[in-house]
Amino acid sequence: MGILNRYSRTLTQDPTQPAAQAMYHAIGLTEDDLAKAQVGIASMGYEGNPCNMHLNGLADRIRDGVREEGLVGLVFHTIGVSDGMANGTPGMRYSLVSRDVIADSIETVCGAQYYDGLIAVPGCDKNMPGSLIAMGRLDRPSIMVYGGTIAPGHWKGEDLNIISAFEALGRKIAGTLDEADFKGIVRNACPGAGACGGMYTANTMASAIEALGMSLPYSSSNPALSSEKQAECREAARVMHQLLEQDIRPSRIMTREAFDNALTVIIALGGSTNAVIHFIAIARAVGIPLTQDDFQRISDKVPVIGDLKPSGKYLMEDLHRIGGVPAVMKYLLGKGLLHGHCLTVTGRTLAENLAEVPDLDFDTQKVILPVEAPVKTTGHLQILYGNLAPQGSVAKISGKEGERFSGPARVFDGEEQLIEGIGNGRVRAGDVVVIRHVGPRGAPGMPEMLKPTSAIIGAGLGKSVALITDGRFSGGTHGFVVGHITPEACEGGTIALVHDNDVIEVDAVNNRIVLHVPEAELEARRQAWTKPAPKATRGILYKYAQTVRTAAEGCVTDE
Repeated sequence: MGILNRYSRTLTQDPTQPAAQAMYHAIGLTEDDLAKAQVGIASMGYEGNPCNMHLNGLADRIRDGVREEGLVGLVFHTIGVSDGMANGTPGMRYSLVSRDVIADSIETVCGAQYYDGLIAVPGCDKNMPGSLIAMGRLDRPSIMVYGGTIAPGHWKGEDLNIISAFEALGRKIAGTLDEADFKGIVRNACPGAGACGGMYTANTMASAIEALGMSLPYSSSNPALSSEKQAECREAARVMHQLLEQDIRPSRIMTREAFDNALTVIIALGGSTNAVIHFIAIARAVGIPLTQDDFQRISDKVPVIGDLKPSGKYLMEDLHRIGGVPAVMKYLLGKGLLHGHCLTVTGRTLAENLAEVPDLDFDTQKVILPVEAPVKTTGHLQILYGNLAPQGSVAKISGKEGERFSGPARVFDGEEQLIEGIGNGRVRAGDVVVIRHVGPRGAPGMPEMLKPTSAIIGAGLGKSVALITDGRFSGGTHGFVVGHITPEACEGGTIALVHDNDVIEVDAVNNRIVLHVPEAELEARRQAWTKPAPKATRGILYKYAQTVRTAAEGCVTDE
């Protein structure tokens, strides 16, 4: 078996720690157990969110498997926040904050308890980067088991997902959807357990983490309530035994080239803008100098080949049927777009994992398209700079909405004002909608602007307006949108100086975002600007605002 208890032996075998040993006996461990490696199993399970409601059951399955492997498996829990429930409310300010609370809490438990290994069981969006950040900080053998995705809902013959409910609101506001159908969509959009089904943030992160090498093959596409997910839980226990024996730690897996693999899969599948801040933060946890410009580098050479929602037709369930993320990675590897030598949690290289994976058949499926006839010839994530975003911004350009937009600004200090503006006709075709004071420090918490973008699309304005913000977007957002504008408004960024009817130009060909106001006028506005009072003066939001770095720096809170 080898020496597996590199860390836990500090408490279990040190004769000067009799109190710790007595407490281990109190939880049922035997003398033999004290010589075994201890694996912490971090579940983000809780009853209040379909993404997470089944995770405690998966954690129990993993714990049993760990014990069958001759190790000690101990389940502990950390928090989760439902993005789908919190979106459009003040509660959404806590979503990104939860990522770092999760990372801090996992690090705290594993560090204090001296666990030799870590298996994390996340569900919703921020669970996964939080888990990976903790794994990077701890640098002990680790593996992530994604909770899996939800099945599609149905109403009147139409496949539904969580975004259907948000866009239904816009259609209702616009008068194109009656109350009965609105309620029918809302009641049937989410039929049970699992994370949101499109290539939204949860599935983006799960797919990219699989490509990074930190989860098992097929983890990202195995459905939440499937026999495959149950089998994955047992396999994770076997793999953990191997990781401990061979001392394969995250720092050996999460290399610079492995991050390139992750970014390549994000671009190829048309993934979420949130991946930018999350992967910058994960990389910083293992000392890899990843920046938003690396996303641009990958986006310049990798086409979008996944016809997946929100901009496309298909859900993760459809990708699972045709071979999941391994089938996509095998295809990308064959095209020379992935680094096959990168080590993974299986103990094998990425190329070795993919060797027996069946090839994609482009004649029988249209979920993934060939690189010669892609959804978009270059990546959809574009990093824009200019006087509106001197430290950068992130645009999500599918190609369907065009690549350039210029129009008069329509300025809103927060998303609530915008929803009113849609209802009263203040937002018109041709406008560049500006939502500000929703950044990491200004909100605080950098909430997602899913309700505004969904309302715009539902109101029939999706192809005729652009939206820019110092906040974030949901992975379910589509349309001509630019987020993560840095510096943010509360720090005196140029976005704080925009007035109604100022002309804003967004150019995703030359990667520019420009406020067409003379510099002398901008300087006069800067001199007249005053820093707004903080919106949080105590509690977790206050602490977050004091410690969070910019979106360009991954919104990390530990530097």
